Amino acid sequence: MKYKDYYEILGVKRDASADDIRKAYRRLARKYHPDVSEDPRGEEKFKDVSEAYKTLKDPEARAAYDNLGKHRPGEEFRPPPDWGQGFGDGSFSSEDIDLSDLFAAFGGGRGRQGAMPIPGQDFEVTAPISIEEAWRGTELELNLSVPEYDGKGGVRRVPLVFKARIPKGVTDGEKLRLPGKGGKGLNGGPNGSLYLNIAFKPNPLFRAVGHDLYLDLPLAPWEAALGASVEVPTLAGSVRLKIPPGTNSGRKLRLSGRGLPRRGEGEGDLFAIAQIVVPDTLTEREQALLKELAAASKFDPRKAFPKGDGK
Repeated sequence: MKYKDYYEILGVKRDASADDIRKAYRRLARKYHPDVSEDPRGEEKFKDVSEAYKTLKDPEARAAYDNLGKHRPGEEFRPPPDWGQGFGDGSFSSEDIDLSDLFAAFGGGRGRQGAMPIPGQDFEVTAPISIEEAWRGTELELNLSVPEYDGKGGVRRVPLVFKARIPKGVTDGEKLRLPGKGGKGLNGGPNGSLYLNIAFKPNPLFRAVGHDLYLDLPLAPWEAALGASVEVPTLAGSVRLKIPPGTNSGRKLRLSGRGLPRRGEGEGDLFAIAQIVVPDTLTEREQALLKELAAASKFDPRKAFPKGDGK
């Protein structure tokens, strides 16, 4: 997720009062709303301003945002698991952008352009799915509450419930556009779009990077040293993987085509990362064999260390 500095977007200090934040929002919303803005990036800026105001106007959401710490705008960071449940990511739930002030400022929503068609607002919502759902595709039922102009100069909240198909092969952080599923247009203007921000849920085995998957593969010392054939889980079921003799911890073993599907382009790969694991307890026989190996072996795992005087 990319960090947005909501204070910088609104042009206020981090200790700004609620009234300062509201005034900054109204000023910028009047400037960038599609009904009045001549800025070619006005719609994008209006969406950023609205998202910032939605978070900072609510004390609980603002405190949670402040707890994220300060990052550079656009910097990639990983928010807490519960971040985005109704604020901070453009999603719309019980507390949304208050557009009533804005429409009132436009004189009942007509603006200076009179009855010209006005496109509906675009919305964003986080869509959490599992890696397995990304692999096979899934369908999500979305229950949203969105602001809508009531035709009388005010705004009302209306439910928005529908099902969205998530195609197989989506990636973590990908944004899907659903045209016409956003806010209703005014004066015959087209409806806005709804953007689904795909977010993978944590998986006990797999980590996804793009279409590739990564898996930690525990190996016994003798499997790593002598080589072995071990069973490895994949999204399509377990497969046998040949472990080359002399495998060290951290070595990446590739299983081609066992990652997430690429839409129309084949599949990503699965990389098993070797992790050498020693037994927690040893039998007397095992201890004897390891002592015998230690006595017979000339292997020095620390030969690259500088030789000291032993003090």
